[in-house]
Amino acid sequence: MPTEYPIMVLCQPDPGKSCGACCGLYNYVDSSRESLVKRLSARTRRYREMVKRPDDLPRYAEATFAAEDFRKRYEVIYCCEYLGFLDAEEKKVGCLVHPLQNDGIDMRTVSFYGRDVCAGHLCPSHHFIPRSQQLILLKIIDDWYLYGLCLTDIDLVVSYFRLVADRIGEELKPEAFDRQDLKEAALQYFRWKTTWPFRSEEANRLGKYYFDGSQYMISHIDYEKFGREISPLNAILLSLSSEFRTAEELAESERMIWSGIETLASLYRDRC
Repeated sequence: MPTEYPIMVLCQPDPGKSCGACCGLYNYVDSSRESLVKRLSARTRRYREMVKRPDDLPRYAEATFAAEDFRKRYEVIYCCEYLGFLDAEEKKVGCLVHPLQNDGIDMRTVSFYGRDVCAGHLCPSHHFIPRSQQLILLKIIDDWYLYGLCLTDIDLVVSYFRLVADRIGEELKPEAFDRQDLKEAALQYFRWKTTWPFRSEEANRLGKYYFDGSQYMISHIDYEKFGREISPLNAILLSLSSEFRTAEELAESERMIWSGIETLASLYRDRC
């Protein structure tokens, strides 16, 4: 009988991390870690200094739009000006107008999507990443920037854990990832979301998607150009925004991913 795992909201799962992707966090043309830290830190300071009651919000919003570059990758996704850091350590991103941030006063009605959408929306990852894999991801990643990028990339998560499970002949158990060596082996893979050496430098590319103003398209890898059939790792390669100049680069990328999968599978088999 399969193990039943608890249902949770992945946006704010624990004190060490959170995700603001639905608020447009990664939709700025410059969504690098450095740029977002600077943006969110300044917003949070401005909000704490300027907003004492709901009537102060228009002044805060005006100052934020004047101070920031709001150019987007994808015009249809709104970048919320009320997204900031929720803690002094800057480990959690979230809604500055949420009642938990304002002594119980709910000011989300001023946001672009409104209180009901903000309170009730769950991203596709809640539904399409199996619960056990969600829990594993929570154990592995303790960094808001990397967590949001990986959590919202369903192919990156599901394809990886499926390939590892195929190697060991069973589904991965979240409790196994209390072991530090298993965490580190998996984290090396997920870190490629930001450090992948074959990553496209195109500004309007995010994972397998690239953006052209008001619409987005799914990218593809021209395997025929390299005399190859589609890679069994294609979903992962696209999630990592891969772009290859030579067949050798493509082969090296596959070797890196397969090696990481085999390493985690071997550690997992030997865990007992």
